[in-house]
Amino acid sequence: MADECPKCPPAGAPLWLATFADLMSLLMCFFVLLLSFASMDANKFRKMAESMENAFGVQRDIPATEIPMGTSIIAQHFSPAQTQPTPLEQIKQTTNQQSSKLDVSLEEMEDIKQKMLQAKIGEIEDQAEKIEGSLAQEIGEGLVSVETEGLKIIIRINEKGSFPSGAAVLKAGFEPVMEKITAAVNDSVGIVHVAGHTDNIPISTDWYRSNWELAASRAVTVAHFMLDKKGTNPKRIIVEGFADTRPLVANNSAENRAKNRRVEIIITQDDPTVGLKAADISKIIQTDALGGLTK
Repeated sequence: MADECPKCPPAGAPLWLATFADLMSLLMCFFVLLLSFASMDANKFRKMAESMENAFGVQRDIPATEIPMGTSIIAQHFSPAQTQPTPLEQIKQTTNQQSSKLDVSLEEMEDIKQKMLQAKIGEIEDQAEKIEGSLAQEIGEGLVSVETEGLKIIIRINEKGSFPSGAAVLKAGFEPVMEKITAAVNDSVGIVHVAGHTDNIPISTDWYRSNWELAASRAVTVAHFMLDKKGTNPKRIIVEGFADTRPLVANNSAENRAKNRRVEIIITQDDPTVGLKAADISKIIQTDALGGLTK
């Protein structure tokens, strides 16, 4: 047997290492048994993890008990002053206070409108009387007639003495009558409708294919005569043809059919109450523009 080297360690592991390894194995088994027997509280574990994260991690959220407010530079250097009413506001207030005194009731408005309408109708009737006076001879002969209908003055030219039967040319000698009518129309105000009418007996000739064409042609003849005279405003003239659609009387006799064959010159004036507002009524009451009719 060879001699061993005194300086070399003995072969193999030291004897105490086996005892230490057994001790570590036992400790590990002990802690494994403790962990298997223990129950974990998830809430406590999460709180502990959060506290550890805040302590050792990065804090991303900043807790705040109140909503952060911005600082206004204007608010730091300026303060709102006490406002004073401007002259414009005072004028508006005064105007509103005065206009409230001018308010009128619906009954008063309707009453004023009726009085204004009656006053306008009175003016139209006076104008119609003047036209009747200028055409007194022709009215007596049965050539024309004058009447009023609301805001309208109707000058009716009968076929007798004006047009031949089935024709739209004025008879010789009827021009003086048309000149008087034209002068009366030019002295009036309002829109002038020249409307032709016939009876219900159909007509079909080389000149006129129907009563519509005859009625319109007679209205055009009268309108042309008026337009040829000085002082006639063409913007006022409206030509219409109604044939037998608007008879004065029933077409049951020769006399009645003769009455329906006519040309009407209708002078229409505007209704003064259309578009009238409460402010206009108040002004009328203040100025008494109706000449005592507001009382």
